[in-house]
Amino acid sequence: MKLLMGLTFVGMIASLYMAFIYAPTEMVMGNIQRIFYFHMGAVWVATIAFTVVFIASIQYLRKQTRFWDIMAYSSAEIGVLFTTLTIITGSIWAKPVWGTWWTWDPQLTTTFILWILYIVYLILRSSAGSDVKKAKFAAVFGIIAFLDLPLVYASARLMRGISPVVFGGRGGGIAPQMMVALLVCLITFTLLYIVLLKQRMDIEEMKDEVTRMKLEEAL
Repeated sequence: MKLLMGLTFVGMIASLYMAFIYAPTEMVMGNIQRIFYFHMGAVWVATIAFTVVFIASIQYLRKQTRFWDIMAYSSAEIGVLFTTLTIITGSIWAKPVWGTWWTWDPQLTTTFILWILYIVYLILRSSAGSDVKKAKFAAVFGIIAFLDLPLVYASARLMRGISPVVFGGRGGGIAPQMMVALLVCLITFTLLYIVLLKQRMDIEEMKDEVTRMKLEEAL
C-alpha cells in the first residue's frame, strides 16, 4: 500500500508537470484548456467508480457477502466525489470558453442525473445500516443507476451540444504531446482511485470490527 501511495504521489507531480509545462498551449482556448487534463482525470475516475459499483452490486446480490457490499458503497462515494469535481472543473473551463458556467447540454444533463442517482444510492445504502433486505434494495438501485452512464457518453455523440467530443472515431482530436499528458493524468488518477477505494474499504471494515467487539462485550 505504501508503494502504491508513493507511486500516486509521484504520478501527481508528473501530472502537474505534463499539464502545465510539457503540454503545448491550445491555440484557441489558451491556458484555460489545461484544466482539461484534470477534468478528464475526474471523469475517468467517476467512470471506473460507478462501473465498480455496478459489478460489486451484482456480486453482492449473487453471493450476499459483506465484502462486495462494502466495495460498492465505498466506490459510490468516490464516484460521487469525482463527479462533483467533473462538474466543477467543467464549469470553470466552460465559462471563459463558451461564456456560461452551465447549460442543459445533453451530456451535462445526463451527467447531472448520474450525480443525483448515486447521491440517492448513498442515502439508501447509509440508511440501510445492517439491514440486509434494504442493502439489497440499494444494490439493485446501484445497478439501475449505472444505466445512465452509457447515456452520458452517447449523448455527446448522438445529441450534439456545446460539450466537445475529444475522442472521435479516428482516434482522437488532440496533439500527440497533449495525448501523452492526458495518459499520464489518467494513469495517475487510476492509482488515486485504487488508493482511495482501499482506504475507504478499510475504514468500513474497521467499523464492522468495532460493532462485532461491542456485541461480544454485551453478550
